[in-house]
Amino acid sequence: MNVKNDKLEEFNQYIKFRKVAIIGMGVSNLPLLDYMYEKKARVTIFDERDIESIPKEIMDKITNYNFSFYLGKNCLEQLKGFDIIFRSPSCLPTKYELQQEENRGAIVTTEIEMLMKMCPCKIIGVTGSDGKTTTTSLIHSILQKAGYHTFLGGNIGTPLFTKLSEIKPEDILVLELSSFQLMGIEISPDIAVITNITPNHLNIHKDYQEYIESKKNIFKYQSENDMLVLNYDNEITRNCAKEAKGKVEFFSQKEKLDNGCIIDGRVIKECEDKIRKHIFNGEEAILRGEHNLQNIATAILATKTLVPIEDAVEAIKEFKPVEHRIELVRQKDQIKWYNDSASSSPSRTLSGLNAFDEKIILIAGGYDKHLDYEPLAKPIVQKVGTLLLIGQTAGKIFEVVKQELENQGKDLMIYMCEDLKQCVNLAQKVAKPGNVVLFSPASASFDLFKNFADRGNQFKALVNSL
Repeated sequence: MNVKNDKLEEFNQYIKFRKVAIIGMGVSNLPLLDYMYEKKARVTIFDERDIESIPKEIMDKITNYNFSFYLGKNCLEQLKGFDIIFRSPSCLPTKYELQQEENRGAIVTTEIEMLMKMCPCKIIGVTGSDGKTTTTSLIHSILQKAGYHTFLGGNIGTPLFTKLSEIKPEDILVLELSSFQLMGIEISPDIAVITNITPNHLNIHKDYQEYIESKKNIFKYQSENDMLVLNYDNEITRNCAKEAKGKVEFFSQKEKLDNGCIIDGRVIKECEDKIRKHIFNGEEAILRGEHNLQNIATAILATKTLVPIEDAVEAIKEFKPVEHRIELVRQKDQIKWYNDSASSSPSRTLSGLNAFDEKIILIAGGYDKHLDYEPLAKPIVQKVGTLLLIGQTAGKIFEVVKQELENQGKDLMIYMCEDLKQCVNLAQKVAKPGNVVLFSPASASFDLFKNFADRGNQFKALVNSL
């Protein structure tokens, strides 16, 4: 059932017969094709892929709708004279052609920014270098169990812009937001969360500072009535509090906070005016690892004004790991195989390693995002029995681990593999009962796979075929 939304109706009238550019035929922009056709916009598609690389069903739709299109690496040279431009998240607003059009008077935006600007209900947004998918999913589960009607989207779920007509004022929107989605936006959620900030995506962002500033957009446009949840243990996020307009809530695993949430061993405690109340024991969670205790504390803080903590805890106890995040695939011959394909940075893989006390056979490596792998060296030497490497970053990981082994005078079996299948077969040969085989790449997936989900699914298929 459609709900009256004055902002949406005004937008629908605005785009009628307007010149609309859609850059990139990725997940977030695909639903715009049907929407813009229905609203009678004059659409032109831009995509850096060639026609053979774009799925036939997408090209058929573009043709059937009689949309103009420009393809190939230099397609944006034709980006001229548009009223509104929807860029894909990976097409950063700093691109020369976008800036030229914006200076001329075009509106440059994204599906997610327009969704947030026209949404009639409360929005909870989650960003961070690590943990944002699990935290977003936890928040969503807590709200659903409490009886709220929610919509899950952003970097996970389905694009929600075309669902705006169904969203009611009493609903809640829960969004996972990447640095690419946040860069350039001029609106922030009512409740904003930053799990942490560590170097990531430096192969796309100009530098680390640009990455940090894009993350900060999640709270820069908040009002004094809004709330920001921050990681006290991360220096960058802790300092974000100085720029916040609304109420700040901290969580910490290292400090005994006077207010907020602390993780004391495996116990999560609510703190108010130095009074600390035990609210959750991590042993009751299905989720593994200290990093997931941080995700749980974050979700409790983000929902505390909406859901009684006791009810939130009951939802957390039932919550199962999100696919591709320390996901148990199989236990065979007393060996546990875990898929952690979503760990596309060293800090994420570090969290995965710290989730286990067992000896680990680690499969790592992938597409190079120009990150520093040195922080992984000591944990690998300490916790890993055999290291299997693939992809562009295999050499980088090998070099830092080799140096650490020399520093400590230790040995470690390291194999440089051709592909994931060879890794899995070797892991089966070297693993002993009681071991864990962990596929945690610490790198992006685009050298050998479509995305991290494709990578994880291929790993699971290989493991299940053993």
